[in-house]
Amino acid sequence: MSGETLITIVGHLVDDPELRWTSGGVAVAKFRVASTPRSFNKQTNAWEDGESLFLACSVWRQAAEHVAESLQKGMRVIVQGRLKQRSYEDREGVKRTVFELDVEEVGPSLRNATARVTKVAGGRDAVQEARQRQSAQSVADPWVSSTPGTQQAGGGYASDEPPF
Repeated sequence: MSGETLITIVGHLVDDPELRWTSGGVAVAKFRVASTPRSFNKQTNAWEDGESLFLACSVWRQAAEHVAESLQKGMRVIVQGRLKQRSYEDREGVKRTVFELDVEEVGPSLRNATARVTKVAGGRDAVQEARQRQSAQSVADPWVSSTPGTQQAGGGYASDEPPF
């Protein structure tokens, strides 16, 4: 889309990716990346860390499942996506602004690691199966709300917006 801010960030996962499902059966994984710049100090003849940037990331659909299965806390990753800004008011009434990354691509950095890549078959079929699973859960639970944006029984959400 025109006018979007696309960025690529390299850093380490702060925590394990958290996988959730919307009520429509869409997978979404949340994770945070810490990117810390390093510079060489000629006076001390040593590398020094700068101030870390912590960025919340959300990845959707089949990629969300792959992230949750493949990546874990501490891994060095390369993440590319659209930078989004969101403003809200906290419990004390203070206005806050956060920046989040809507992830398009993510993978392990191979600078200090190796990875074995396995192509997953299924594509859209896997997404349809997930939706059918979610629909079956909704039918079994009479307390599931159909109000958009509200949390569903079993941890799902009624919209495709991230629940975090």
